[in-house]
Amino acid sequence: MSEWVECELAQILLVTDDLSRPQVLVLREKAGSRSFMVHIGFFEALAINRRVHGETLPRPLTHDLLLTLLSALGGRLLRVAVSDLVEDAEGNGTFYGFLVIGREGGETVVDCRPSDAIAMAVRAECPIYVSREVLDKVATDA
Repeated sequence: MSEWVECELAQILLVTDDLSRPQVLVLREKAGSRSFMVHIGFFEALAINRRVHGETLPRPLTHDLLLTLLSALGGRLLRVAVSDLVEDAEGNGTFYGFLVIGREGGETVVDCRPSDAIAMAVRAECPIYVSREVLDKVATDA
């Protein structure tokens, strides 16, 4: 069983001149000084950035739609997590994550990309957790 550390979105680094380049989110321990970067796609970073800066659009984006569907079906997003880091033969890492959805009768865990989890967390204003094992592997002191 993993031990979890609550983290917060500390920074979004958008590169708008080359949409093919990965964008960067920086997650930081809430009760500590360590942080780490997660590379994500441009559109996910833009969706997170818009929400963090209070921008509203006339129509819901995908993450807004997912939260609306959860609510309509009697659920709500309780927390999200970055649960694992898997490295390939070249040493490139891919983070894994999940959503924890609460509904009558209990909780349901749904696999997802960390970028989508964080985009939903900033909208739902719910906690972001990172497994201690992942944090110990990738985080540096700020």
